[in-house]
Amino acid sequence: MAEAALSGTRAELLARWYDLDLRDDPGDLALYLALAARNGGPILELAAGSGRIAIPLAVAGHEVVGVDLDPAMLGRARASWDRARGRTGRRRIGSLELVEADLLEVELGRRFGLVLLALNSLLLLGTAERQQAAFATMARHLRPDGRALVDVWLPGPDDLVLYDGRLLLEWERADEASGQRVAKLAAARHDPATAVVELTTIFDAWPAEGGAPSRVSRTDRLRLVGAAELQRMAEAAGLRVETMGGDHELTPFGPGAERAVLVAGLV
Repeated sequence: MAEAALSGTRAELLARWYDLDLRDDPGDLALYLALAARNGGPILELAAGSGRIAIPLAVAGHEVVGVDLDPAMLGRARASWDRARGRTGRRRIGSLELVEADLLEVELGRRFGLVLLALNSLLLLGTAERQQAAFATMARHLRPDGRALVDVWLPGPDDLVLYDGRLLLEWERADEASGQRVAKLAAARHDPATAVVELTTIFDAWPAEGGAPSRVSRTDRLRLVGAAELQRMAEAAGLRVETMGGDHELTPFGPGAERAVLVAGLV
């Protein structure tokens, strides 16, 4: 198993280690399940990745469409969905359609009761223009009575002071499927003038009994967005903000909030 994992493509390994990175639940799934129960389907998740959110929503009985540009991520999502369906036995569950497409350009020709852009995916778009285009995609796929949700991290001064290019070890974990040890390292630089973070993420993997590690890495351009700009982007796309939460429990946004969670409907 370890040898097979090391022979995967760079994209396949990055998708695999992404799942390992999110093995600890970020705590947002309960919010999406509650909104789905309230608003009904169908549900569209943009930047669905490996299905961490889309699959539980489908298992809960909803009709879900997940869009992502990364075929390796979608491959893991399909495999996870097949396993999830097998575990449910004869219990009635929903459906999951996975679409390989750019979320800024996708045209599905239908509207949804809930449209999600979860867990900092907006930041990864890198520029204000692309972020605004993501809101436009959400608006044009939203049902008149539907809801759109965007969730972003708000780093504080203690976070940003570390974004000076230093390389930090974030974790070391066991990958049970391959029997390997995996370490995640990251280095970031923050430009206050543009609110842009250049983030390099490195994953090292090696046999548990020891040996030479293999390494894969990626560099992303993140554009940080505050709550006020999120609201302006939503309104520019024809959305009306109903809630701005400071966490995944939708506690009203205020001083000290570490996240901005926007829920909006069409004007």
